[in-house]
Parts: sequence; structure tokens; C-alpha cells
Amino acid sequence: MTSIHIAAEVGEVAERVLLPGDPVRAKIIAENFLDDVHQYTAIRNIWGFTGKYKGARVSVQSTGMGIPSISIYLHELIHVFGAKKLIRVGTCGGMNEDIRLRDVLIAQGSSTDSSIVRQVLGGAVNFSLLADFDLLSTAVTVAKDLNLPVKVGNVICTDLFYNDYDDVNGTFGDGKRTFNDKLRAHGIMAVEMESAALYLHAAAAKVQALAIFTVSDDLWRNERCTPEERQSSFNDMIKIALETIIR
Repeated sequence: MTSIHIAAEVGEVAERVLLPGDPVRAKIIAENFLDDVHQYTAIRNIWGFTGKYKGARVSVQSTGMGIPSISIYLHELIHVFGAKKLIRVGTCGGMNEDIRLRDVLIAQGSSTDSSIVRQVLGGAVNFSLLADFDLLSTAVTVAKDLNLPVKVGNVICTDLFYNDYDDVNGTFGDGKRTFNDKLRAHGIMAVEMESAALYLHAAAAKVQALAIFTVSDDLWRNERCTPEERQSSFNDMIKIALETIIR
């Protein structure tokens, strides 16, 4: 099997991989957290880097946005390059009153509206998309050791960034509660667009996966971080991910 989207040589990608969506964030992580950095791909301006963190080889591969895009890179990382531990480091929209901008969230589970996920099992079951327990428990321990607060729970992974779900007359409108209200009532912490694919591909390949997010948009208060902050800040999330992936 060859890699047509990453197009690196086998051996250039480490078994431990961080997965930001944004290529610029991948570059910033590599330059600021890794030593002996080598860029192994720039195909389609989706950049990938390998370096060392505290002596351990770690790659940082950008994936683009959404389930279709990350699925391409997950397939090649796992089946061509032998990735064994994969941690998504991305942004999300916080949905609850107790979640604020720049909070770090860890997705224990990923609910989804994606037909892509349903197609995999032929629509026969609603497959539970879960984080790897060892990575999850390690990340929680790491966060405590670093004195960095995190929240752990369920997220909703959607196919649409812009949608009308929160219209009371829309998909779940009953004149009383919006769709987002119903998600909140069932404990959904945040909305994002990639974790379901990550957990699905990891389960099928029997590799370890975890999704860690920084809240870039507060849907409860209608607040959001700047585009520059999304690219270049959110270092707490990166520190937790790196310390977790090398253990």
C-alpha cells in the first residue's frame, strides 16, 4: 500500500502522532515543542513533521477539517506508516454554561450525526465511539500533574460547521427547546468535526486514540477566539497531549 496524500517514506512518520487540523498549528507545534524536526510532507499544503519530545519520536500531522479529510490521513498514517498512538489536538465549540473559552476538554466519547460513520457498519447498529481508556486515564493524570484543569465527557462530532440545528423551528424544534438544548440535556460538552472518525478508525485498526480540545468558541455566551489565537495559542492542550503520548 502506498501513501498518495502524505507521500513520505516509510519510517519518516513516528508511531506516536499528534493530529491538528490546521497546517500552521502543526508547524507551530513542531517548531516550539519538538527537537531535531524534519518536515516529511507538504503535499496539498497539509504539513507533517517528525521530531523528538523528551527523547521520544513524535510526529505532528495536519489533517484538514472534517470527517472525510481526517479519515484519509488516519488511513494512511495507520496502514502505511504504522501509527500506534494518535491524539487529536484541535478546537471546539463549548455548549454549556460551565465551559468557557480556552478550557481544555477531553472526549471520552464522540456522538455524531455523520452518515459516514453509519455506513461503516451498514446502519445495523449505533456504534459507540470511545477514546482509548489507557490514553484517557493517562491524559487525566498528566493534567493533574501539570496542574492544568480539564473536563472529560461526551462531544458531538458533526458534518456541518454552519447549520440551523439551534433553530427552535428546525430539526428538533418543539417550540420549547432547541436541538442544542437537547444535546446539553444529555451531557454533550462541545461540538467539533473530527473525533468520531478518529475513534472509528482506531477501533477498527486496534490502535490507541484520544481527542483533546481547546474551546475556541463559546456557544452559550456567543464568544470566540480570534483566528490568530486558534493557530498559535492553546499550549496547555499541546503539553497534555505530548506528555500523554510518550508514556
